[in-house]
Amino acid sequence: MDAVFKTDVGQTRAHNEDDGAFAVNSHGQVLVLVADGMGGHQAGDVASQMTKESLLKKWLDTDNFETPKEAEQWLSESVQRINGELYDHAQHHTDCQGMGTTIVAALCTHDFITIAHVGDSRVYLSSAQGFRQLTGDHSLVGELVRSGQISEDEAMNHPRRNVVLRALGTEAEVKIDLETIDWDEGSYLLLCTDGLTDKVSNKEIEKELLEGRGLTETVDSLIQIANDRGGEDNVTIAIVRLETENEGGEQS
Repeated sequence: MDAVFKTDVGQTRAHNEDDGAFAVNSHGQVLVLVADGMGGHQAGDVASQMTKESLLKKWLDTDNFETPKEAEQWLSESVQRINGELYDHAQHHTDCQGMGTTIVAALCTHDFITIAHVGDSRVYLSSAQGFRQLTGDHSLVGELVRSGQISEDEAMNHPRRNVVLRALGTEAEVKIDLETIDWDEGSYLLLCTDGLTDKVSNKEIEKELLEGRGLTETVDSLIQIANDRGGEDNVTIAIVRLETENEGGEQS
């Protein structure tokens, strides 16, 4: 597997409240995550950074994941514990009260991917079977799209598109969406914050992935498009690619 992660402050914000990373265990399995903090200067930064650091620390203590059940249990328990850590931190630090963060995290093995999702950050899969969005936004406009009241294009420009209905750290317990899927050699898994999807459509993201460039160049191009269109938000993207047997690691 090959992976890349990048976060960009954008064109108008003074601070970056996004965070994320990827890490590889001794069995070649990849954990990748993207988090979009909220709660204003400092608080949003704290929430996304704590989420990243805590999940990576837990990842270092893991062994090989052989079944989807093992992966789902680990991700569910880990994200739920992090939710509690964030909530407790906010209760004891007045400058962090009300903080929270989205999270999309994927545990990638050569046979399957297990995804945990809270908030409006997204995960996409591009494979031989096509391109699809794997997550549904836990947001006001996400509900409006699902109910047929507005279209995907209208959602990108909706005045309340940043209203998130579910986040880590805002309540003592959180509902986590979990899904496990298969993937094939040559497939791309893309995780991103809404700083990308508010500016770049699903069709445009698909087109960039199909260009066949290296992962770093693809990420840079997507961030540039978002910034060229205003870049009012931080933009964060991670991509994991399941290489074919005759590839090394030159894709990044």
